[in-house]
Amino acid sequence: MTEQTFYRYNPWWESDVRSDNFIEREKILTILKSYLRSKQIVFLTGLRRVGKTTCMKMLINHLIANAGINPAKILYLSLDDYLLKDKSIIELVEEYRKIMKISFSEKIFLFLDEVAYKKDFEIQLKNLYDSQNVKIYASSSSASILKSRKSFLTGRNIVIEVLPLDFEEYLLFKNISLKKSDNHLLDVHFEDYLKVGGIPEYVLNNDISYLKELIDDIIVKDISSFYNVKSTSILKDFYILLMERAGKSLSINKMSKILNISPDSARRYLNMFEDTFLIYLVDRWGKPNDKVLAPKKIYSADIGLRNYITGFKDKGSIFENYVFLKIKGLNPKYVCESEIEIDFITENKVLIESKYGSEMTLKQKELFEKTKAKKKIIISGYRDVMDLL
Repeated sequence: MTEQTFYRYNPWWESDVRSDNFIEREKILTILKSYLRSKQIVFLTGLRRVGKTTCMKMLINHLIANAGINPAKILYLSLDDYLLKDKSIIELVEEYRKIMKISFSEKIFLFLDEVAYKKDFEIQLKNLYDSQNVKIYASSSSASILKSRKSFLTGRNIVIEVLPLDFEEYLLFKNISLKKSDNHLLDVHFEDYLKVGGIPEYVLNNDISYLKELIDDIIVKDISSFYNVKSTSILKDFYILLMERAGKSLSINKMSKILNISPDSARRYLNMFEDTFLIYLVDRWGKPNDKVLAPKKIYSADIGLRNYITGFKDKGSIFENYVFLKIKGLNPKYVCESEIEIDFITENKVLIESKYGSEMTLKQKELFEKTKAKKKIIISGYRDVMDLL
């Protein structure tokens, strides 16, 4: 049964991998390719169904089609498969080497989806890293699982987060190619993107039930079951409140009062949603004490998911969420003084205020002008974001 399962997961052993029907995401593929020559284990993290599996398949395709790697030297497995539950990662790899007649001195490429489903996965990966000629790419949809195992793999791993499609990738998935003479249509398509968001399957099929199923899966499988939270209805209500507050400062006390739960429970639920990549929390900029005591701002992992919950309203806030996702890698904080806010200041001291169809108030302008930064940018549309990056 194991051999049959292996062949089912690895069709390139018997046929051309390029027959796989996926749209390549060049930006993330370039990042993944850059680590091929390193020994480090590469972890792909991110929201469920954001495309981590597809990213692995893209890299496998590259290895076979462009890098000249023998397909037999590549093993892909989804470790949440019931048929594989009784064997450890080490046992699966040894079985694979036997089936393909590969010695331990020969290099293999391992792609392990949902690796955290295996008990003691971090120790097993460490053993593989230390004792075998292997390059490992692994994925997990839980940030907390990877954080808790970090000490076992210190110096041996790199973590790459796969985000939903950005606007350029959205156009690619929609098969929209505009001539320079049609650049005026970019704004129209960008407005559509702000409605739809970047969950790949939803972008392709526009089936609203897919987003509902995705949210339910994360709440039931990744939060309720994993953390043993009995009331999924409370979790769903909690998520609705989070989305209604996206782009705003979050008050744990207010959340707890609305839902009639303790502040400690509200704080615990918040961490659960963050660990499953449904939300991101942003600290206030300033001294360490300010960061700890000040409320965090919240952003949705995908603007389409937010719109599913709240409806397509408050475009300025949706646009701000989009800007955050574009600059997330720059570790942005928000600026606040006397209840006046500027959206972001990045770790390289770029001050950013997003204004989609609106202008700063007089007090915002004053704070914007007096805040020290290497560069100051007001972003009012898609083109401004592109200039920023």
